[in-house]
Amino acid sequence: MDLVTPNSLANLSSSLSALGLWGCGLQGKFPGNIFLLPNLRVLDLSANDRLTGSFPSSNVSNDLRLLGLSHTKISVYLDYDFFTNLKLLEVLVLKYCNILRSNLTMIGQLTQLTRLDLIGNNLGGQIPPSLRNLVHLNSLYLGNNNFSGQIPDFLTSLTQLENLGLSLNHLSGTIPSQINTLSLKLFDLGNNHLHGPIPSSIFKQENLEGLSLASNRKLTGEISSSICNLKLLRFLDLSNNSFSGFVPQCLGNFSNSLSVLNLGMNNLQGTIFSTFSKGNNLGYLNLNGNKLEGKIPSSIINCAMLEVLDLGNNKIEDTFPYFLETLPELHVLVLKSNKLQGFVNGPTTNDPFPKLRIFDISSNNLSGPLPTEYFYSLEALMAYDQNTVYMMARNYSGYAYSIVVTWKGFEILFEKIQSALGILDFSNNNFSGEIPKLIGKLNGLRQLNLSHNSLRGQIPLSSGMLFNLESLDLSSNLLTGRIPQQLAFITFLAVLNLSHNQLEGAIPSGKQFNTFNASSFEGNLGLCGFPMPNCNSSEGPALLPSNSDDGDDSTFFGDGFGWKAVAIGYGCGFVFGVTVGYVVYRARKPAWLLRLIEDKWNLKARRTKKNARRSGVRRN
Repeated sequence: MDLVTPNSLANLSSSLSALGLWGCGLQGKFPGNIFLLPNLRVLDLSANDRLTGSFPSSNVSNDLRLLGLSHTKISVYLDYDFFTNLKLLEVLVLKYCNILRSNLTMIGQLTQLTRLDLIGNNLGGQIPPSLRNLVHLNSLYLGNNNFSGQIPDFLTSLTQLENLGLSLNHLSGTIPSQINTLSLKLFDLGNNHLHGPIPSSIFKQENLEGLSLASNRKLTGEISSSICNLKLLRFLDLSNNSFSGFVPQCLGNFSNSLSVLNLGMNNLQGTIFSTFSKGNNLGYLNLNGNKLEGKIPSSIINCAMLEVLDLGNNKIEDTFPYFLETLPELHVLVLKSNKLQGFVNGPTTNDPFPKLRIFDISSNNLSGPLPTEYFYSLEALMAYDQNTVYMMARNYSGYAYSIVVTWKGFEILFEKIQSALGILDFSNNNFSGEIPKLIGKLNGLRQLNLSHNSLRGQIPLSSGMLFNLESLDLSSNLLTGRIPQQLAFITFLAVLNLSHNQLEGAIPSGKQFNTFNASSFEGNLGLCGFPMPNCNSSEGPALLPSNSDDGDDSTFFGDGFGWKAVAIGYGCGFVFGVTVGYVVYRARKPAWLLRLIEDKWNLKARRTKKNARRSGVRRN
């Protein structure tokens, strides 16, 4: 729909003071005559990505109080006319906008500003000193730009400032210790080049609800137990730094505030705190990539809201933690690369892991037959839960996630991501037995990795029903027989590794199989055909496995296909505000607090798009 034409403008009341058309599918050029409305004070055209043209700074009403042009293609010139004619602005939101020319040295003329949001505009240089004139500023968001230099001390003189977001820039130096002059609710300095310790003044911010210092790499020192003085803290992300020492035990005692705790990728040692109290709101816990030892504390079962638990890449020595089966909201469980040992005998409850989506226990010393009982639980979940999926968003442990979080009075809203997502990774253990025929019913799987075990028998025919599979790794086992022809028809299969087994016969032909090189099949002396040596004519073409043990597999290709079109979307209704989704296997920079902030004027966060990079995944 067009925004305003000369005819429609005449129909608008001259007394109209606010025009908010957020996300209304508007298109066309920005109508400069909109400022013929004499009493217009609020103009919000955000989230209309087909709006073009230029914002007419020279003709704008100088009584405008709020201007929102985020996520549009409207050209904005932050020049003399803009700053001169809009001196009464109180809210300026130009995030992910089309700023073509900027002279931020004059921004100090907007002395009435309470909120300034310039996120995602490729602005550079130092943070302009004229910001010191914005004495009424409550919220300042300059994230995802190219600002450099140190964090200026004058920011600490803005005594009304409550929300400060400077993430995803090139800021250097140390964190200002004078931060105690402010009363912050949000403090986000993630993804910069800061170094040194966390100043003790941060721990005196009694109103702080969100703190991110993630991915600065050179932040050092210990995490003081004084951090537990922040009784209102909901989000804490100190990941991807060089913090050392012990994890403060008191972090497990946040009874009704902390929802997100990310201390991953540091040099922390000692044991996991065992003080998780009943009734806590913890929904996301990431301690991946540290040097933690000891056992997994059973008090985690008190985290009834927990949706993501990542303890991978540590030195945890324990048996398989069956008590985690009872966590009612757990979607992601990563225990990879620890020292877990012993048999995994299967579930100890009637309904284990009722909402699990990602299950990674690879690179441990677990043994015994594959715990197929867990597969039944996953199959029931995937076949019958057909609602919209809400997936959590973090970048951790090599999995790439995309974040959609909305800041509105520090409440967390949900973002729907309609996609069937699943990872099953049991690799690098000592599992034995056969791959269960049931595997074909897990049709939501994107990644299946059973490599480096002692699995025997044939690759089940039912594996050809994994139509959403993108990566299949069954290498370094004792598998025998032929490769099912049905695997050649999995459209999205981009990574295949069947090497170092005892497979034989002709390699299936098909669009996907014709793209794999010899490394996908090496170490199987009985295999032949492209890309391996040619088969003898006596071997004939690749056939379906024909041994009599196929049994129930036939139900996957005949009348037994009763579970039919399992929806790509699953439902898992997340109750705390960060929502997460697995997209590809390669990580990207986390920016989870960057978009944590949306505005008090009822602006909504934009929805991120799924990063479909299947064609760029490495083919083995």
